Amino acid sequence: MRNLEFKEQMREYSQWRAKLIQTIEMYRQWRQRYGLQDAQSDNTILNILSGLKSDRITLAFAAEFSRGKTELINALFFAETGLRLLPSSPGRTTMSPTELFWDEQGGSYIRLLNIESRLEDVSLVELKQQPNRWKHIPLDCNSPSQMQEAFMELMSKKPVERDLAEKLGLWNKREAAEQGNANPDKVEIPCWRHALISFPHSLLKEGLAILDTPGLNALGTEPELTLSMLPSAQAIVFLLAADTGVTKSDLEMWRNHVFKVSSGSKQSVAVVMNKIDAMWDDLAGEKGYDNAIQSQTRASAETLKINEKAIFPVSAKQALLAKVKGDTDLLARSRLAMLENYLANDILKERRTILMNAIIRDIGFMVNESLSLTDSSYSNAISQLEEIKKIDFENKDMTGKLMAEMRDKQNQYMATVENFQASRQVFLTQARMLADSFGKERVDEIVNRTRDEMSKSLTTYSMKQNMRKLFDELRDLLQDSVDLTNETRRLVKAIHKKFKDEYGFVEIEPQLFSISTYQFELEQVFAEGEAFRSSAKTTMTEQSIVINKLYGTLIAKARHILKQAHDDAATWSSNVMTPLMHQIKDYKKQIDGRLLMLRKINESKGNIIESIASLEEQLKQIRKQREELAMMIKLMRMEGLQFDNK
Repeated sequence: MRNLEFKEQMREYSQWRAKLIQTIEMYRQWRQRYGLQDAQSDNTILNILSGLKSDRITLAFAAEFSRGKTELINALFFAETGLRLLPSSPGRTTMSPTELFWDEQGGSYIRLLNIESRLEDVSLVELKQQPNRWKHIPLDCNSPSQMQEAFMELMSKKPVERDLAEKLGLWNKREAAEQGNANPDKVEIPCWRHALISFPHSLLKEGLAILDTPGLNALGTEPELTLSMLPSAQAIVFLLAADTGVTKSDLEMWRNHVFKVSSGSKQSVAVVMNKIDAMWDDLAGEKGYDNAIQSQTRASAETLKINEKAIFPVSAKQALLAKVKGDTDLLARSRLAMLENYLANDILKERRTILMNAIIRDIGFMVNESLSLTDSSYSNAISQLEEIKKIDFENKDMTGKLMAEMRDKQNQYMATVENFQASRQVFLTQARMLADSFGKERVDEIVNRTRDEMSKSLTTYSMKQNMRKLFDELRDLLQDSVDLTNETRRLVKAIHKKFKDEYGFVEIEPQLFSISTYQFELEQVFAEGEAFRSSAKTTMTEQSIVINKLYGTLIAKARHILKQAHDDAATWSSNVMTPLMHQIKDYKKQIDGRLLMLRKINESKGNIIESIASLEEQLKQIRKQREELAMMIKLMRMEGLQFDNK
């Protein structure tokens, strides 16, 4: 049995995403066709479409060296090549964090970032935008052997001076002394800090991305990896070796990096106990083999404080060999199927749920608003048609009275517009204060001041205190915005209620801005930073490098969260009044249409039939508009999007 389950689920997920993109694009065009679009709403929909098109399912593999991590990646995803595509052999093979994905524009390649870039105060995100900083190796996808040879470059090492290795966080005097080599002339280090690999494998083309991390040493000296890349993955696969169980370094990696990253989020974590084939004992036989695996699984679960069901015993070596040879018995013996089913069902299902919730949050309000407005237009058109059919146009007093009523409504409309503009100005002033409360200027002032103080710190303790001070000030900044948020929310609700009560507008519950999400995300960043800063590996590494990189990584994440809060507040303030604007616009259209019709009928009785025909045509168009919207909502529901409307 080949790895069809995960591939089929991935393909189905990709097809679901494509259908969703098509339906949302149809809705965007529908809004344009019927004059319901506005710049902010259109921009929101375009951002959703862009996000769906670039969406990736990222699986991060984390383990200490010699746990068989790369072999497992080969077995899970690349066995059809007939060889070990990624370099995998006893000992340390993955020397640098490696990302595998498909870059349709860039084509097939390996890009390698030199290890010395660790000394620079430049983030990986920034360096990824500078292709000239990376060594570029083209890949020939028609030649697995060429690709395999190119991948061997990932294992490259070189000797450097001990001082340089220490600055890079790749040598520690205490660790070296424990190993009996305290004063080496040269230290062998990896050539590369980070690797990017793009090639058109079917799973990668469907949107899968893989992050292969090289062990505790890299996690302990690359804050960006632990604080940004691991948390952004949809799932983390953490490997143990069945023959050793949970070692001291395994436990440190689990507590300070893997578990810390995932515990505050909905991120999935699978613990794989690899190399179960090493537990086979000819004398104990099959029963003894099963008992040994169960015993090691139970002990590992107790140490890691997780449920036994979250641990998957496998033999990646047997699985890869079985898939290459087509040996179904050996594949079953490798026990890979349970892990494949978990990846296929749990992780993809969770990612789908996250995407659906995000889409419902961003456009659900628009869909409900569209439905309410079209229903209102349809009801008004029916009422107007029935009214025209009942009018006795021979009675001049009646037509005169109707004309007067329409003029009164015109005057009422003008008052409505003036009222709306005044209310809108009050709201925009309040909303601007809200957005500015966590604007770039305020954030920059806090960041720059605390960074200056940190640079003057003479001890690690004082640097840590300044970092904590930074966290507290950013936390207070968001907290100060809570009162403004509540005031703005109350104002929006009051404006909507006023127009419903005074002018009979359809009640559309306004979408309200909330700051709680950003507060939660900021607290997560602070917790991650605190855990990273206090880890044993960080303590043993060159403090100036680690603290500087940690600071830069945390600030980049905090800045992003606060910028998102600012941008979302600005977008919300631009959008939240849109339903009222649409109803005012529709209200004017109705009044003008009725007044024009009454005038034409007053001028000539022959215009009665013409006016009724015109109203029936309008009704037909509105009915078509409603049917198109209903069809799109049905399609969205078929893809799992459940809105509040009935």
